[in-house]
Amino acid sequence: MPRVNRREIVADGEIQVFHVVNRCVRRTHLCGKDRQSKKDYSHRREWIRQRLEFLAGIFAVDILGFAVMSNHLHVVVRTRPDVVTPWSDDDVARRWWNLFPKRKNKDKSPAEPTEEE
Repeated sequence: MPRVNRREIVADGEIQVFHVVNRCVRRTHLCGKDRQSKKDYSHRREWIRQRLEFLAGIFAVDILGFAVMSNHLHVVVRTRPDVVTPWSDDDVARRWWNLFPKRKNKDKSPAEPTEEE
């Protein structure tokens, strides 16, 4: 059965809750101990938690819950159009810059954008 297109599900201006799943492919291991390679990827759980926290702030969503499994990730998110409504174009551009900076500082944080950028 084909998946419903997301634009037919997400309603503009309404707070909604979604269950999102992301899976690894080709027996790639996301977290925990890989029985085949004997490598331990447990340290990735904290990376994923930090990244979810960062992305939630950028995209104005609430993370209601998440589970990091050995080869996939579940996240329950709530959209927050009430938070986004007062954002100016400059606010949106700054958030985009923080996510995809063209330049970075020595500590890998986004460099302050120039007026042109």
